[in-house]
Amino acid sequence: MNWNNWVRQAHRWLSIAFTVTVVANFVAMGLGEPPALVVYSPLLPLFLLLFTGLYMFALPYVAKGRSRQRPVGQE
Repeated sequence: MNWNNWVRQAHRWLSIAFTVTVVANFVAMGLGEPPALVVYSPLLPLFLLLFTGLYMFALPYVAKGRSRQRPVGQE
């Protein structure tokens, strides 16, 4: 599996983890005052989703820039 596919797969699994932690957060709030660990648990997957999402967002622009590079010797 190449690097891009690995990042896409990680992004998918992180989105599942983020959704589960948000649902757990709402359930805990419905039962009373939730502990801080439950309240802040969605932040780790959210930040990791940010980085993988920005990477995937930038991929087409980086690939387009690489395809426009001039051949060696022509300046």
